Amino acid sequence: MKRLVEILTNKGALLPEWADAVASVDRGLFCPAVFEDRDKDRDYQRWAQKVYGDLPVVTQTDDGGDGSGTPTSSSSMPSMMLQMLGLLDVREDYTVAEIGAGTGLNAAWIGKRLGTRNVITIDVDPAIAEQARANLKAAGLQVKVLTGDGTKGIPEAAPFDRIICTCTVRDIPYAWVEQAPGGRIVTPWGGSFHFYSFATLDVGDGSATGRFTGSPAFMWCRSQRGRSGNIHDAYHGEEGEKSTTRIDPRDIDDSPDGMFAIGTQVRDAWPTLGLAQDGSDEATLWITADDGKSWATAEYVPGRSEFEVEQYGPRRLWEEVEATWRWWESQGQPERGRFGLTVDQHGQQVWLDSPDHPVPTVSR
Repeated sequence: MKRLVEILTNKGALLPEWADAVASVDRGLFCPAVFEDRDKDRDYQRWAQKVYGDLPVVTQTDDGGDGSGTPTSSSSMPSMMLQMLGLLDVREDYTVAEIGAGTGLNAAWIGKRLGTRNVITIDVDPAIAEQARANLKAAGLQVKVLTGDGTKGIPEAAPFDRIICTCTVRDIPYAWVEQAPGGRIVTPWGGSFHFYSFATLDVGDGSATGRFTGSPAFMWCRSQRGRSGNIHDAYHGEEGEKSTTRIDPRDIDDSPDGMFAIGTQVRDAWPTLGLAQDGSDEATLWITADDGKSWATAEYVPGRSEFEVEQYGPRRLWEEVEATWRWWESQGQPERGRFGLTVDQHGQQVWLDSPDHPVPTVSR
């Protein structure tokens, strides 16, 4: 742990109020003896290099089954965990509900700082929940770990001062708002087009509102997953409707704030930039709908100011993307921090600068 504390301190990531908690919990107790291609018994130094580094450790793939090896649970990058805990802004005697127990390390840190009776964590996967219990017990921490659907919150233990979610959600459940009256919710938030943001919401008067920050990469809440983004799930050799655009498709791919803005409106389609492998510097931006029924392409060719577009299916995905991009440009290309979110019993609404300036809905 000494090395991890040193790394976090040198990076300026170790918040003073969390320093004792982080230093007193051995991350090695929350990581498997064997993960990826590292084996604690065969090569301890190589294993420890990642466990005690500021790096994520994948602890489950394919929901625990056999598949392509898609990561589905992990011990998150410690500096990213601390960023979330900084946004959570806990105080002495606060109660915290964690949605997504993972390895149990996050709950361990919170329990060390606030007391184990003040934190409760839940995971939908029984195997993950059981492992978190075992890890916390090994660390000597009696944190309560539940198995269940965290999108419903933890009503039997509510209310809470803080709710923290460790997986990405598309829609923030109103149950969390109800269970944290006067409190705060921190969660990764996004859609298929862009899912690299934290939402930090303060709760009051039956609703929660706040802004977006950061560029986190967390695994999806299982009940809110979209598609994998595989082009061939949507494209099967069909010929689409052709047109042109003056928007360079690479500009979209190169703009995190522009991608975020598009993602607030086009939430159920994946972008994928494919680079030509023949030295031509050409590229294709693919956009594929989550339901697999629609796709679009925009073709970049060096030296051109107009780019070929092809669209197929019931939706005109490029037109949706282009309309949102034009809207974002018309607003002065606002950065992510100017966007916010309000959640109430009717759903959620993204806004720009203030709740009375809602982001428009793309017409389909």
